[in-house]
Amino acid sequence: MTFHFTQPLSLTLGHLYPDQLNLYGDRGNIMTLQWRCQQRGIHLRVVGLGIGDALAPDEYDLLFIGGGQDREQAPVAQDLHDMKAIGLWAAIEDDMPVLAVCGGYQLLAHYYRPADGPDMHGLGVFDAWTIHKGAQTPRCIGDVALSWNGSTLVGFENHGGRTYLRTAKPLGRILKGFGNNAEDHTEGAIYRNAYGTYLHGSLLPKNPHFADHLLRLALQRKYGMQDTPLVLAESEPEKRNGRRHSRAALSTNTLDTALPSDTVAPLLAPLDDTLEWEAHAALLERLGLYTEATTILHRQQII
Repeated sequence: MTFHFTQPLSLTLGHLYPDQLNLYGDRGNIMTLQWRCQQRGIHLRVVGLGIGDALAPDEYDLLFIGGGQDREQAPVAQDLHDMKAIGLWAAIEDDMPVLAVCGGYQLLAHYYRPADGPDMHGLGVFDAWTIHKGAQTPRCIGDVALSWNGSTLVGFENHGGRTYLRTAKPLGRILKGFGNNAEDHTEGAIYRNAYGTYLHGSLLPKNPHFADHLLRLALQRKYGMQDTPLVLAESEPEKRNGRRHSRAALSTNTLDTALPSDTVAPLLAPLDDTLEWEAHAALLERLGLYTEATTILHRQQII
């Protein structure tokens, strides 16, 4: 059976502080989301939100905030409190997916204590805090790999601050690298659909499964497949488990199989991610994680 959608899906991404927080290729995460949407006929609109701009949560479907040096973080921290706190909290509590990298991650925790100067107060989204222990303490720099959701995530980290989780759930457990603090083998933090991490702009390019995870969350939230399923246009009405098939929205995509109403996965047609997974596996091999690399390549049917 073939289902034909007649209107394209669309998402709006709010890119917080694109001019202030843009270290280590963090824009690569935005570019990856744009490309993965484009390949599926999904229109992704990216809107920059700089200092002085209010954040109206109803206007966005997912949010991204990158990393920056301490001198850039101070005015950002002030603006988060003055201009964006209410909107950002409303978006997060409404399960909008948020990806916060490095400095952005630190500012969504309770506070960041730099090596010099006063504390920068964060929003407290993540029950965690960050302390920079000074120039005498080596920075956490290099490639990193962690376990996540039955698979692995890989990327690059470069941070002087050490982040400590209180009740926050970590994004994953460190396999190689430093992670949050080079002490407890945690990396990142999660609150609802908000994800904080120290993995920079190679995160989504080398982890297509995590990029698609964020897109699925955004599509599911926007189009409400679980809560308000719509009837698919089909040649013959059919039912699965006593109810009709459903969709998130009308789309130019074509589905070739019957699908349950409580998943948005069909809207993300599989892509040829051979190069992405080879890059992922190559980084695992570079870190000496040969079993994990082989598992990934077998799982993706590359070897």
